[in-house]
Amino acid sequence: MKKIYHLSTCDTCKRILKELQPLDGFELQDIKAEAITDSQLQKMKQLSGSFEALFSKRARLYKEKGLPTKTLSEADYEKLILEHYTFLKRPVILFDDKIFIGNSKKVIETALENIHP
Repeated sequence: MKKIYHLSTCDTCKRILKELQPLDGFELQDIKAEAITDSQLQKMKQLSGSFEALFSKRARLYKEKGLPTKTLSEADYEKLILEHYTFLKRPVILFDDKIFIGNSKKVIETALENIHP
């Protein structure tokens, strides 16, 4: 599977998509325009090992909802990601049986090495 979950309005996502070119055979899903489905999230969890790994604690809503003071369970992370796209750490890149989550330099370099060996 070759898929990238991203936010088209996010400058960081735009920059990363440009860095990863060419993206032949990749399906791009703008998570604001096309919400993540439960089955898509389950696949991401299967590859990443947890919903927490997919969860963005940098999202504005995370602080607005007072979540930093709460202890969240895996079920909470799952529910929140499905509830609002901003809670998905992005981009999420699926390449064959690998997953690359977030925008850290190391994650993007590793994704690039796998996509364009």
